[in-house]
Amino acid sequence: MPATHVVTNQVPPLKNYNPASSPVLIEALIREGGEWGLDEFTALGAIAGSRQAQRWSELADRNRPILHTHDRYGHRIDEVEYDPAYHELMRTAIEHGLHAAPWADQRPGAHVVRAAKTCTWWSVEPGHMCPVSATYAVVPALRYNTELASTYEPLLTSRHYDPELKVPTTKAGITAGMSMTEKQGGSDVRANTTTATRNADGSYTLTGHKWFTSAPMCDIFLVLAQAPGGLSCFFLPRVLPDGSRNRMLLQRLKDKLGNHANASSEVEYDGAIAWLVGEEGRGVPTIIEMVNMTRLDCTLGSATGMQAGLAWAIHHAQHRKAFGAYLIDQPLMRNVLADLAVEAEAATIVAMRMAGATDNAVRGDGREALLRRIGLAASKYWVCKRATPHAAEALECLGGNGYVEDSGMPRLYREAPLNGIWEGSGNVSALDTLRAMATRPECVEVLFDELSKSAGSDARLDSHVGQLRPQLEDLETVGYRARRIAEDICLALQGSLLVRHGHPAVAEAFLATRLDGRWGRAFGTMPTGLDLAPILERALVKG
Repeated sequence: MPATHVVTNQVPPLKNYNPASSPVLIEALIREGGEWGLDEFTALGAIAGSRQAQRWSELADRNRPILHTHDRYGHRIDEVEYDPAYHELMRTAIEHGLHAAPWADQRPGAHVVRAAKTCTWWSVEPGHMCPVSATYAVVPALRYNTELASTYEPLLTSRHYDPELKVPTTKAGITAGMSMTEKQGGSDVRANTTTATRNADGSYTLTGHKWFTSAPMCDIFLVLAQAPGGLSCFFLPRVLPDGSRNRMLLQRLKDKLGNHANASSEVEYDGAIAWLVGEEGRGVPTIIEMVNMTRLDCTLGSATGMQAGLAWAIHHAQHRKAFGAYLIDQPLMRNVLADLAVEAEAATIVAMRMAGATDNAVRGDGREALLRRIGLAASKYWVCKRATPHAAEALECLGGNGYVEDSGMPRLYREAPLNGIWEGSGNVSALDTLRAMATRPECVEVLFDELSKSAGSDARLDSHVGQLRPQLEDLETVGYRARRIAEDICLALQGSLLVRHGHPAVAEAFLATRLDGRWGRAFGTMPTGLDLAPILERALVKG
């Protein structure tokens, strides 16, 4: 073979590894009350790192969903055809309880275990996690109608996946979606024009158009529409109790920037039948229960994307040589990789803390509910905001190889902005942080109580927390400064958690850069004198 045909210095595929070996995830799972789920967590991680799961991801993304509005005879059917690999991904996620299963599990830490498992599985293929997340999030909102909840909650929490369109109550398990935004309003859902007319039997008839409805093959949806009493929340099944298709007409599938595996659609409700959830005029407070749960998953998903990008970047650096040495031994690359690792750990530790607060809040802890109210809004803003530059830098670690589709990095990069947009873009999340302070002012004191647990541990952290309170108390320009407020709240939480629970080397690097300002404007600009070896060791991918 000619010398030019011999392949050398190329990186072997990253396969048969276990993302559940991540120290920050394991530590957080135990700390937040989910130690009993370690074996389940590890088992799912082994599947997530397998070549089989990677193949499912490739096929589900490559073979895009196909919309069939009519059958061969001209009957309206409004069905989406997925590659079989998509169904394997869905089946695995649901069998391992990543959907609504925690709502039927009375063990403390059930939502934490589900969050940790979500972090391992999300990295396989993020698109199918949309209906999985929505199915998780729908339960607390559906409980505003006790009759509907008693009928459908057992089906939502079932670990049986059935993709067929059938009467929901005839299935062993169902999935749920959400339909809120319209072309004229987006996040301003009060501008919705879809109407709901009450029928004699207590149901409602919905007429209108939704601009973005993901996972349109789910069995049930929560939908916002204008009823006589104002904007209201409705339960809408794809198939009605008599077996007929509901008038939920799929207009087209979106051609999105990110994942291709999940079908996102425009929908027309042409006399669709639905049932009221909650009270008329209380649609936003009702559906916000679902939105808040999906915001937790947005934060978890962005943290997971960082962990995945870091894993690929470090794997590449371990096997690729340049200028006579492996990349991972080059001082500047070590700076870049360690900086990416610090960002990923900080994102993961705060995301898992919010999962712990969610679990405690579900079990009646009012203070944890308040911490979650303000902490999740701020964390959703900042963690999701950091995902895109993190993905770009991780891709660059692979050089030109990272720019090629086969590496998987382009998919990670295209998907990175999604969680920052899903359930409210940056401004919405930042303003929701202010809304938490305005509607539940006691959450501010709960936040500072949480931060006080690390008081005196580090002067840089104390200084940041000390400057935070005046920011929150200055109400004159608070709307203008909402992004900075959300950012500083999340940084304070990340710093406090790392000081109390993180590895000392990671905590020191975070404090020196993110809080003390000894940092440039790009990753890989950390100051000298930091101990990078343990930071990189924690980030190594393991079997």
